[in-house]
Amino acid sequence: MTVLETNLAGLELDNPVLSASGTFGSGWEGRQFSDLSTVGGLVSKTVTLKPRPGNPPPRILETPSGMLNAIGLENKGSEVFLRDSLPRMQELAESGQKDGKRGPRVIVNLGGSTAELVELTKRFCAAGVDALEINLSCPNVAHGTRSSTDPALTEEVIAAVKSVATVPVFAKLTPNITDVVPIAVAAHRGGADAVTLINTLVGMAVDWRRKKPVLGNTTGGLSGPAIKPVALRIVYQVRAALPDLPIVAVGGAHSAECVLEFVCAGASAVQFGTSLFSDPTLMVRVVNDLRDHLGEADTSIHELRSAMHESAARISTPGGASR
Repeated sequence: MTVLETNLAGLELDNPVLSASGTFGSGWEGRQFSDLSTVGGLVSKTVTLKPRPGNPPPRILETPSGMLNAIGLENKGSEVFLRDSLPRMQELAESGQKDGKRGPRVIVNLGGSTAELVELTKRFCAAGVDALEINLSCPNVAHGTRSSTDPALTEEVIAAVKSVATVPVFAKLTPNITDVVPIAVAAHRGGADAVTLINTLVGMAVDWRRKKPVLGNTTGGLSGPAIKPVALRIVYQVRAALPDLPIVAVGGAHSAECVLEFVCAGASAVQFGTSLFSDPTLMVRVVNDLRDHLGEADTSIHELRSAMHESAARISTPGGASR
């Protein structure tokens, strides 16, 4: 257990493997494929205060090494989620609380205006979730990334949420900006307990025969292994700038090796998303593979975290370089 355990903003996890918002429902849908009680945490699809119909179809398109999606935060709203989905997430979590394990932590992703996010935060904290992930960065809704591209707005939104939150708050940020670091700094100033890096990259597909975009929304979010190098770079940069701010990495992870790469770059936990569409059993297998890899290397998630930064610091310190 100690080989895989990780601390995420004060939240103790059995392991660093999480699902990514928008790719695995509430987690309940995946129970028929594998024993999800063994993963570190389940992150819900974005929940908004009121129901949302989402964008017009087509809304998903497979691409080389990934996919484009333009779902548009379709969901049934907070009342239905609190009544139907959250109890199921909590049931999955309780099923893993045995033999000294904590079970998968329940993390709910929230979207909406500042006022809506405050109301949602109150409701979900009262319902007993373990953490909240605030979606500041969906590229598929009007003004969806505005709060994640303006540092002042980022700080304002997170500060408002934190003023009523009783559980850790993670700010999910966009990569669709020249430099993510100032936004992460603003989220940190606003009181974010961690940042989730990264959301999807804006892209599009064209049907040249029909002379029009393939997606009904024109553009969509690119995810999958194609964006992993970008996600690794951003995790590394934010960790270097804010060494005390925990990071949840997401973007192209598809194996235990990917988890270890993100942890070395500075992440405390790693979310799996697009890869679950083709293999909904993947997270459980990754947990087992991680245990094997770390055992062979005689190390742990705790020891690997930010190892690249510590190595770079030793080399840059006079007399710190080794031969």
